[in-house]
Amino acid sequence: MRVWQIFKHNEKDYERCLPERQKVAAILGRAGEMLKEALDISDQGRNWMSKAETMMKDAFSLSEQGLFLQQKTIVPFCYDLARIDGNLGLNEGIGVLLTLLIGTGGTVFSNANAYTGVGDSSTAASATQTGLQAATNKLYKAMDTSYPSISAQTCTWQSTYQSADANFAWNEFTVANGSSDASTNLNRKVSSQGTKASGQVWTLQIAVTQS
Repeated sequence: MRVWQIFKHNEKDYERCLPERQKVAAILGRAGEMLKEALDISDQGRNWMSKAETMMKDAFSLSEQGLFLQQKTIVPFCYDLARIDGNLGLNEGIGVLLTLLIGTGGTVFSNANAYTGVGDSSTAASATQTGLQAATNKLYKAMDTSYPSISAQTCTWQSTYQSADANFAWNEFTVANGSSDASTNLNRKVSSQGTKASGQVWTLQIAVTQS
């Protein structure tokens, strides 16, 4: 399951919810640290697996708390919240996920590498595409602090587009492991979500659940 959300703020309201955003970032950041610690412990051998599993459960629970807090404390400042279900995995992205799975290489979709992307093309999604389809009106933005995050079987990526960013029609969306179409794009979704303008801050989030 894939769910995209766009949190649409006026610039002033976005600044007003800064304390709430900082709280969410701190919670998700700590959850990410706990998950990394758990994975490091699991590498120490079978005797450490029980402790690692407990830490992972605690990390997932903390991540859920952060995402819940986001919905309860930040969403009220939005003038609109768009929710878009579904998306298409791209062949190049699936290929990289598989090579990462078996340890034969590939660039991870981590905080340091991952970007979300938006463009104004309404060209239908196809698995053979290798990026956003817009000719010029497109932009990739780096991850917000503490993203991507993991909660149980769901991984969430999030980027914020400030007042001067991506002021065009938002018709297509992607997650990539770099800052352009030349990087590997994990997926692509086509959906008309209105036109962003100067003075607005839109936050793009995608949650991917594997089951």
